[in-house]
Amino acid sequence: MSEFDVDLFVIGAGSGGVRAARIAAGHGARVMIAEDDRIGGTCVIRGCVPKKLLVYGSRYADDFEDAGGFGWDLGEPRFDWGRLRDRVEAEVTRLSGLYRRGLELAKTDIVETRATIAGPHKVALASGQTVSAKYILVATGGRPSLEPVVPGGDMAITSDEVFHLPRLPERMVVVGGGYIALEFASVFARFGTKVAVVHRRDNVLRGFDEDLRTRLRDGLLHAGIELKLGLTIERGEKLPDGRRRAYLSDGQTIDADVVLVATGRSPNTKNLGLEEAGVALDEAGAIKVDSFSQSSVPSIYAVGDVTNRINLTPVAIREGHAVADSLFSGRVWSVDRDLIPTAVFTTPEVGTVGLSEHEARALGHPLKIFETSFRPMRATLSGREERVYMKLVVDSFSDRVLGAHMLGHDAAEIIQSLAVAVRMGATKRDFDATMALHPSAAEEFVTMRVPARD
Repeated sequence: MSEFDVDLFVIGAGSGGVRAARIAAGHGARVMIAEDDRIGGTCVIRGCVPKKLLVYGSRYADDFEDAGGFGWDLGEPRFDWGRLRDRVEAEVTRLSGLYRRGLELAKTDIVETRATIAGPHKVALASGQTVSAKYILVATGGRPSLEPVVPGGDMAITSDEVFHLPRLPERMVVVGGGYIALEFASVFARFGTKVAVVHRRDNVLRGFDEDLRTRLRDGLLHAGIELKLGLTIERGEKLPDGRRRAYLSDGQTIDADVVLVATGRSPNTKNLGLEEAGVALDEAGAIKVDSFSQSSVPSIYAVGDVTNRINLTPVAIREGHAVADSLFSGRVWSVDRDLIPTAVFTTPEVGTVGLSEHEARALGHPLKIFETSFRPMRATLSGREERVYMKLVVDSFSDRVLGAHMLGHDAAEIIQSLAVAVRMGATKRDFDATMALHPSAAEEFVTMRVPARD
């Protein structure tokens, strides 16, 4: 008989925690998982999934406008926010149920209450019960950050609440210039909301390739989004008619029905008992872990956004899988975090994998840059002012493709496929030798012959 109640206790039933629990249970481990919110975590409940559904909904505005150029007469489209909101919520509920069912089929004990760490091998439940565990995995994700705090900032909402707005706002202020802020700005602009983005830096989407950043900024402006760059909100107030007023650092004011703060997310580690148990945290409050996701306490592991490494759902899932395999299958492995593809679901869409031009130069690579910009075929009849941009960053000595970047329709789908080639070390010669699939936008990645610059 084991000295522990369970072999693995998982705190947090999001993507990473659920994967770890199911894989560990499949290896024969006794597993318990605790969640004090809905099963599914940020991605399923208030992140990637409902956001992408809103993105799909918003893009019908462009499709309806384009249809006339292709011979369709649809009349005057009318958008119903309440109908889309409720259908998205129904899908989220369905997916949460599937996550629960997966845990149940894996014979994992589910505890729907708050759990905190009471020691290297102990977990305290809000019900008063204490559970002993050979290993503890923290997978509590992140939470929206409202930093920096400004007077009147409590009138704002975060990305957690935006999915449940009672009505479509006529005007919205979005604070932030990262992918969450820009995605919601893009979505609501196409729903008909007048959107203003306030961002303290001089351009959007920090950390991405500069050519993508500039072209996305232009695309947002073309969509009618007002960009207030290089500015901050000094304070806010609620007006007698219920609207919000934001006072900007240059003296301007903006009135809006909704102020959405999307300035980032913070690791969800407060009041979990981590520091009392000896688990080291960094200055941002994230759990410090090694390449195998092990914390400073040998029996306690952490995966996903709570570690603030690469905060993407597929990364959390793979980290959880690696921990479960390493602890219970005899196969010890860690996640390779190099060359991870990512996307920004604005309209136009961004997809990218590998090094940006700036990063490659900073690492000392001699470069050839291949790029193209063109009007997509669908825009030739619709008359839409739409451009696609593609870029390859190539090491001119080895000919290896170091990075692939795209802005435009289906960028995420195309870059996901290209990520395989980039990861395998494909050269520009390999791209050139690949036959084009015509007519398609993706063929441009294999037909760029002359470098734009060395």
